[in-house]
Amino acid sequence: MIYLVILGLLFLLELAYFKVADRFNIIDKPNLRSSHTSITLRGGGIIFLFGAWLFWAMCGLQYSWFVAGLSLIGIVSFIDDVRSLPDSVRLVAQFAAMFLMFFQFGIINWHDWWIVIIALIVCVGIVNAYNFMDGINGMTGGYSLAVLAPLIYLNREYEFVSMSYLYVTGLSLIVFCIFNFRKKAKCFAGDVGSISMAFIILFALGSLILTTRDFSYLILIAVYGADTILTICHRIQLHENLGEAHRKHAYQILANELKTPHTKVAAVYMAIQLLISAGLIFLPINHYLYMAIIIVALASAYLLFMKKNYHLHEAYLNSKKS
Repeated sequence: MIYLVILGLLFLLELAYFKVADRFNIIDKPNLRSSHTSITLRGGGIIFLFGAWLFWAMCGLQYSWFVAGLSLIGIVSFIDDVRSLPDSVRLVAQFAAMFLMFFQFGIINWHDWWIVIIALIVCVGIVNAYNFMDGINGMTGGYSLAVLAPLIYLNREYEFVSMSYLYVTGLSLIVFCIFNFRKKAKCFAGDVGSISMAFIILFALGSLILTTRDFSYLILIAVYGADTILTICHRIQLHENLGEAHRKHAYQILANELKTPHTKVAAVYMAIQLLISAGLIFLPINHYLYMAIIIVALASAYLLFMKKNYHLHEAYLNSKKS
């Protein structure tokens, strides 16, 4: 019953946010780098923040340090959606929020300060990578559900986090997908959505890794990781400014140059990630060997895809210049 109440509250909160966004003109206008063509409400992913607050309030005030960090990173990201903030402000907020998450984990150890610093940098990188991948309808919501499903399954065995936390996260994703995972989206996640969901997923994934001492569970976000890291390497090779917006990700070329419907692209990414995660969980193979095989397979698939289709993106850029 409590989950039905939370689902209803989340739905009403999302509708209320649409009224606010429409009133204050919080919108996303398409530009040269966009994968959409119509003006759409931005920041619908604030529902993920609402969901975490409802979980905290209704389920015993659990993980207060984590919720504080999520609130910080989510609110700063929302402000950035409304009014662009300097990169330095966003990075300071992200590192501060991640520090609060690490404090929740209980891993702040000044004797191993260098490990903490490396972990902070890696985790902030993962959060931003999640944000980079938020560019088409259904991607953030759908892919996050594909990551959440195996986490729920594994939590039945390892009990690394409150199951209510995972369930409420799933409910907030379902509400968001109702308005975003379709041909004409009612809203986009915005930075508040993609970064908040990355933080939420990372807390559960970090808890799993700390409980099992098995870093191969990072493969639960392998598809996002491969697309992001290899795209960054490609842009470095092209001598591009990594801080500038672009549409060079594999999913963007699928959606823009190859004209594949957004929801189909998101569904493909979901399916691949679910298959990879299922292999890690169910196949009788060493986890780290499996991880290596998947990394090689994803990298090879990315390189072959780009070799075959990247010329279409170059043609698009040339047409815009002319």
